[in-house]
Order: sequence, then structure tokens, then C-alpha cells
Amino acid sequence: MKFAVKLLSTAAITLFPLLAQAGAIDQLHQFLQGTRTLKAEFAQSVISKSGRKPQLSSGLLAISRPGKLRWEILKPYPQLVVGDGEKIWIYDPELQQVTVRQAGQAVSGSPAALLAGSNELEKNFSLKEIGEAEGMTWVEATPKAGDSGFEKVRLGLVGSDLKAMELQDSFGQTTHIRFSRLERNPALPAATFKFTPPAGVDVVGE
Repeated sequence: MKFAVKLLSTAAITLFPLLAQAGAIDQLHQFLQGTRTLKAEFAQSVISKSGRKPQLSSGLLAISRPGKLRWEILKPYPQLVVGDGEKIWIYDPELQQVTVRQAGQAVSGSPAALLAGSNELEKNFSLKEIGEAEGMTWVEATPKAGDSGFEKVRLGLVGSDLKAMELQDSFGQTTHIRFSRLERNPALPAATFKFTPPAGVDVVGE
């Protein structure tokens, strides 16, 4: 898996003084508690342990909590991850292959769980505040399970909006993700989180 988730002006004015004083973990909780659906554009860079030239990609993210997500890489090579709440579908058009996993196994301790999962973060992650950088306050989430495939995730917030994620996996690879044009609680068509494998592709898994 190569991966391997807008306040009304009056509300923003009302909440901003509270959010400005809140700690980063509180901001993260406020973001999740106030977000049922989400869509955004993202830019991603993947840096290997050796530090060679980063792999760059960009695309679209959509989430309907709890459990549904769509992560669509558009450039430079298309790839699609769709979670319908029961299964996770990973489609690689270049390989003509679809990998299917049970959602509980694939999401519960993964970075996607921070965005698409329930509000019970501390059940699967240990959280700590790590200060400010790049104009954001940061939370570091370390998975409690030893088989999650990554070491930790950092989330950067401005007020109650998520602006960035940084992932360090168990192979020493670091993924930097920056979100833009983020909308909270938009109406999302049900088809956003449905996937049917195209004819002729190999389907691996469940």
C-alpha cells in the first residue's frame, strides 16, 4: 500500500479564542468530534531512509466517519484506496491489481484510523504534544499494537483544522502529507465509498 483521510465564519469567530488556548491534543479531539465528513486535496512526499530523491504525488481525500474513506492519488501514477466500512479496496491500475482487506484489520491501528475511525484515539494510540513548527501545533501518535507497520504519526493543526500528517514507518521511510482546500462536513455521495473491481483485473485477498 503506497499510502502503505470549513467552519462557518460565525462559528470560527466564536471558537477561535478557545482553540487558540487549547493544547494540541485538545485541538485534535475537537477536530475529530466536530467532523463527520471531510474532503481535501493533498500533496505527498515519501522520503526513504537513504534520503534519495523524494517520491512526489498528489490527489484527493474523502472521509465519512466512522470507517469510510477514499484516498485517490491522481499524479504522477493513479492509485485508489476505498474503505466502505467493511472492506478496504486498494486498486493499482498500472499493475491491474486490486487488493482487498477486512476494514478492522487494515484500519484499526493505522494512520487512517486517526481520521476515519472513532473518537477513542487513546484505545489504539499513545498521544503526546510535540510543540509548534511551520505555523502549526503538532500531536504525535504512537500505535499501541506492534504490528501496525509504522512507528509513529505526527499531525499538524491550525485551530481545529488538520493541515498536515507525517508518518514514519518501520522501514525508516517518512511520508509528508499536506492538506489544502479542506472542507469539513460536506455532503458526500454514497458512491464515493463504493468500489467495484474493473473487469479483467486480478483481485487478491478476501
